Amino acid sequence: MLSPYMSPVERVWFYSLRILCGLILLFLILPVLVIIPLSFNSGSFLVYPLQGFSLHWYQDFFASAEWMRALKNSIIVAPAATVLAMVFGTLAAIGLTRGNFPGKALVMALVISPMVVPVVIIGVASYLFFAPLGLGNSFLSLIVVHAVLGVPFVIITVSATLQGFNHNLVRAAASLGASPLTAFRRVTLPLIAPGVISGALFAFSTSFDEVVVTLFLAGPEQATLPRQMFSGIRENLSPTIAAAATLLIAFSVLLLLTLEWLRGRSEKLHTAQV
Repeated sequence: MLSPYMSPVERVWFYSLRILCGLILLFLILPVLVIIPLSFNSGSFLVYPLQGFSLHWYQDFFASAEWMRALKNSIIVAPAATVLAMVFGTLAAIGLTRGNFPGKALVMALVISPMVVPVVIIGVASYLFFAPLGLGNSFLSLIVVHAVLGVPFVIITVSATLQGFNHNLVRAAASLGASPLTAFRRVTLPLIAPGVISGALFAFSTSFDEVVVTLFLAGPEQATLPRQMFSGIRENLSPTIAAAATLLIAFSVLLLLTLEWLRGRSEKLHTAQV
């Protein structure tokens, strides 16, 4: 908020900073916004100006066997990878948050490393690991590696939630005769659920949008939606790709709105505990 006691220099800095932030935001979001009108273009090329309004490319997307197979594969791979990432990420976060053991920092660095290691390196390493096992072009290898990419997001969000967790609640449950599993299921899990779900949504988004690892591990029958888009850009540049991209953008916006709702719910739960 602009203070009435600001000097002229402070006012200039105040407005300059906001203009700069607005320009940066526009720079980041403009490439995304440009693709949306092209998906409604009646022409056959991804060019401006638009020749007219049409839903033809959305019809082409849903009528294409290749696009539908890619969408089906994404719907298979992403939820499966999300479940694995959610389970192992939550357990790892609880162990790393509660435990105090030698090498804890190293273990944390290792489980977070998929976020910082270049994805192409993960893709090559995964291919070299799974190919000799005969799993180079399989859903199993794809789901496992996508889960590995999603685990760090779950660990970070659940660990952040556990930082404000009141462990006296677990002790109280134990004093009333609850087993550790019952205390976790009835006390801990409901309170850390916003963090678990937030991490799961990040893991789902990561898997659903991943293309580099998929190029190494997926054959034609396992091609996901991002890989199909990548292949379409190389082989047959069609506005159908813009329609698919617009659907992905809408899906990402829905995820962001869900995360914002979960963040607000987590703050309310934290306030209630305090």
